Amino acid sequence: MPCDQIEIPMITKKEEKLNKIQQEVLDKIIVARVGLLLRHPFFGNMATRLGIQECDEWCPTAATDGRNLYYNTKFFSKLSAREIEFVIAHEILHCVFDHIGRTEQRDRQIYNVACDYIVNNTLVRDNIGEKPKDIPIFQDFKYEGWSSEKVYDEIYKKYDDKQLKKLGQLLDEHLDWNDDQNNGSGKDDKDNKDGGKQKKPAFSKEELRKIRDEIKDSILQSAQAAGAGNLPKEVERIIKNMTNPKMNWREILQTQIQSTIKSDYSFMRPSRKGWHSGVVLPGSQFEQTIDIAVAIDASGSISEKQLSIFLSEIKSIMDQYKDYRIKVWSFDTEVYNEQDYSPNNGDISQYEITGGGGTDFMCNWEYMKNNDIVPKKFIMFTDGYTYDSWGDPDYCDTVFVIHDNHNERIEAPFGITTKYED
Repeated sequence: MPCDQIEIPMITKKEEKLNKIQQEVLDKIIVARVGLLLRHPFFGNMATRLGIQECDEWCPTAATDGRNLYYNTKFFSKLSAREIEFVIAHEILHCVFDHIGRTEQRDRQIYNVACDYIVNNTLVRDNIGEKPKDIPIFQDFKYEGWSSEKVYDEIYKKYDDKQLKKLGQLLDEHLDWNDDQNNGSGKDDKDNKDGGKQKKPAFSKEELRKIRDEIKDSILQSAQAAGAGNLPKEVERIIKNMTNPKMNWREILQTQIQSTIKSDYSFMRPSRKGWHSGVVLPGSQFEQTIDIAVAIDASGSISEKQLSIFLSEIKSIMDQYKDYRIKVWSFDTEVYNEQDYSPNNGDISQYEITGGGGTDFMCNWEYMKNNDIVPKKFIMFTDGYTYDSWGDPDYCDTVFVIHDNHNERIEAPFGITTKYED
């Protein structure tokens, strides 16, 4: 009886050529990771924590989900090792800056452009790899120091789709964690096929939470391995926020308000123990009235919920003191509805907030100067997104109470910055 013959599939020349290119690309990625380890250890350490996955069927360039670096073979085959360093570092910064989790309800394409401006500026400024020559990436140092949300606001108002295409091109494919279809099991592409075609990675909400925690751990461990002085300033700020113990923002605000209360002296009647000295010493006498000004950011980026929170916090300030003089106004690009409050004058819950336009913090200082208002402490409740200047650092003591759940890195360039936490 003849033995069954096993048919061995023949590898075509086209498949053989593709396999060779894929191996060459994989080797280039490994070389690029080593280059990052040697020249930019933070990025190199972050890169070694990412798996490497080919994604030719769904991604034209590169992508990341925080666990894997996805690459297109054809795209990477045209890049030099230094250009691949740039692309890998680009994907890493999207993870570090939590761009995937901060999209919210924004226009996805425009927010992706804003994120690329932030990432590419950092990489070009710090000479991380080399910009790919064949892609006109989004990069402009006029956005230096901006948040991705602030860049989004500008380009959303300023450019349409055709104009954006003239400005540049996205370097990578941005995955959307907030997509309703992303309710999968977190399997990678090789295990997640439909009709033989690869699909973008999909994750459950629980899996996404785990990935974000993993990214935080990777950031801290990679920064420690890299050592001081080897981190972009933005990453240093993120790590500072992660590791520094945080004082409750209400305690910070109360401390700042308390500092406005005068400590004066009066010649008080001495105690019996001091009679024999014949000397009358001054004793402390404290003024118990706080005198502050409060501005409520009522620009278009502020939600009704945030405005309600701002008013409740002002009421909380009033409830803490027996006597107070508090000026309250709202603003966007102008100041509106200034009201004076004291224990016997006015109910803050009835205050009418006016605004809804753009944002110009400087209008508060112009208003105070024009109306001879010099508060002992000026407090601004805001989300931290201003069009241009933060204000006048030399005019009065200022406290910025920033309510923004998506960008912990917002920091005022002067005064005290404290972050609202529920």
